[in-house]
Amino acid sequence: MTRFWVIGLVLASAQLAWAADPAASLRPTPRGGNAVEQPITLEQSGALAQPQQSVEQDAAKQRGGLFSSLRPLFRSPKAAKEGRAKKKLLAKGAVCGDLAIQGERVGRVTGKLRGCVIEDAVRVRSVSGVGLSQRSVMDCKTADALKVWLDGSAKPALSKQGGGLSSIRVAAHYACRTRNNKKSAKLSEHGKGRAIDISGFRLVNGTEVSVLKGWNAKRYAKAMRRMHKGACGPFGTVLGPKANRFHLDHFHFDTARYRSGSYCK
Repeated sequence: MTRFWVIGLVLASAQLAWAADPAASLRPTPRGGNAVEQPITLEQSGALAQPQQSVEQDAAKQRGGLFSSLRPLFRSPKAAKEGRAKKKLLAKGAVCGDLAIQGERVGRVTGKLRGCVIEDAVRVRSVSGVGLSQRSVMDCKTADALKVWLDGSAKPALSKQGGGLSSIRVAAHYACRTRNNKKSAKLSEHGKGRAIDISGFRLVNGTEVSVLKGWNAKRYAKAMRRMHKGACGPFGTVLGPKANRFHLDHFHFDTARYRSGSYCK
């Protein structure tokens, strides 16, 4: 009778220990010894190995780790093939070492005026999926700045208008001339392949928004000012309708740099 009572007491103690810590199980002390064995956890025994792995996988997915990075492997063969074909096509037209800048390499360009030289010019037709109304000649530094501005300012500013930005209307790019075409003026940044003038924007739905009319239009004024302000940084010089009478109908962007920082007006 006493033996059954002791066994019952041991079983009750084991149940209490399990309730307090389900990850550990009690093992009896060897007879005749004073040493007490440490509890063996279920993780050590392998009983929780599979559930723990599942938890780790879920955590990795939430962190955007290994498991989420394997997603492209599960694309359909058709989607993968189309992706490779698109990348190959873009690579053929890429300039300045960037797939987002599409055009063709021109090389060295010179003009009649002294200083009208671009050592390694490119002729750009689109940037980040946004078309240029005319293929524009510039250097890669200017093309890179145009990409930064389009991605960071122009496209976001017009994202909720007419389906978003489709193309920009280029009023001027490389041209061997003086500033504002004045005879006594210094050589324009256009003559160095460092400038681009933008007079309007075409939306996906076909709507055209000009700088001249859009600057003060209720619907587009905010977007126009956001694009103008956003160009200050990627470009060294930013001129718009408030600059002077020569820029009422377009934005002038160039990559000239000044010690005091970008000049924006």
